[in-house]
Amino acid sequence: MHSDSDRDAVTDVVNRYAYALDGRDWALLDDVFTADAVARYGGPDSPRLEGREAIVSSIRSFLDGCGPSQHLLGNHTVVVDGDVAVATCAARVFHYGAGERATLTPYECFGVYRDRLRRTSRGWRIADRTLEVHLELGDIAILQPA
Repeated sequence: MHSDSDRDAVTDVVNRYAYALDGRDWALLDDVFTADAVARYGGPDSPRLEGREAIVSSIRSFLDGCGPSQHLLGNHTVVVDGDVAVATCAARVFHYGAGERATLTPYECFGVYRDRLRRTSRGWRIADRTLEVHLELGDIAILQPA
């Protein structure tokens, strides 16, 4: 059986991800992903990123040169089974351009995060993440490395 505190802790980890990205607080992602995490951005058939370092590097390649962003997450569902949890949430993500890209139409996507988390000695962490992008608007060229 699981408790409300487990569901709240899992939701907190998922939300911490959004705050880390929008605050460009890359060290905070150590408190989001397991060291051996796997992630796919775009859909289940997207290329796999293997390990937290690869995931963070990929995220930085899109956001380090981007202007402000906002990752809005909602409609969370969490199912806990012992030391494993499955979490799903809706995402609406807005990116504004920086510098010469500030005049481009902001890039926005809508989708769903599907996560499998493990309870670790440091709390819940995402071990497997897939972002299914359902709709994209604007100019993706806004997403650039620094």
